[in-house]
Amino acid sequence: MAFPGGLGVSRLLCAVFRSRRNADTYLFVDHQEGFARVPDALLREFGTAERAMTLALTPERKLARARAMDVIRAISEQGFYLQMPPVGPEHSGAS
Repeated sequence: MAFPGGLGVSRLLCAVFRSRRNADTYLFVDHQEGFARVPDALLREFGTAERAMTLALTPERKLARARAMDVIRAISEQGFYLQMPPVGPEHSGAS
């Protein structure tokens, strides 16, 4: 089975790292490529990366804050997917 959009793979083994500098910020990369295609400026801002998990992503996989296909596409096209903390009144601490 191939992914929609011609990505040509049925699953992507993905390494997920959490930022020790920025709360609730995660960087998803191809397990084999690692940080090879992640821009240096992003790595500097991300800070120390702590491995959170390894995932086998398929388009059907349920993720907490993103669509798996969006993550797969971003990793395929640019080498990474950056998940930022949620924004909005319910997450800002404002009353």
